[in-house]
Amino acid sequence: MLVAEPFLQDPNFRRGVILLCDHQKEGSFGFILNKPIDMGINDLISSFPDFKSEVYYGGPVQTDTIHYLHTRGDILPNSIEVMSGVYWGGDFEQLKEFILADKIKPNDIRFFVGYSGWAAGQLKNEQKVLSWMTADGHIDYVFGDNKLLWKNVLEEKGGTYSIIAQMPPPILN
Repeated sequence: MLVAEPFLQDPNFRRGVILLCDHQKEGSFGFILNKPIDMGINDLISSFPDFKSEVYYGGPVQTDTIHYLHTRGDILPNSIEVMSGVYWGGDFEQLKEFILADKIKPNDIRFFVGYSGWAAGQLKNEQKVLSWMTADGHIDYVFGDNKLLWKNVLEEKGGTYSIIAQMPPPILN
């Protein structure tokens, strides 16, 4: 996972925690886990089954797309495991059928508008200028309460990171 440095000012990523779903020489992509938007999936897709699930801002790339992370790779065809027990995507029509059949529940899935992406070498360069810290991923980070996720991830890393976690957001004049 990527954890925004405390002084990163880009509003897209300020105090953000990103689950990297793919990291290759050619580039990287993932989803911001702790930026909910004030909409449900039914607000975005009128033909979607009635489903009480929050939607998150996944990042500034292709904000006209919807993605999803879930725990049901065991039943949802074409899902890609991105971390132990966490899957990305899968057959969208089958997803809707499983929701109607109550086989996928709101706690099993997170929807994202857009994603976070980096071209070849871009993420490495951002790490060199100290925009990002890294942390081990955990399924609870993806599907748990994320209101204090940035702070909780740093506290769990311990040591100096615990101290960084206590820093208030910077105020600029």
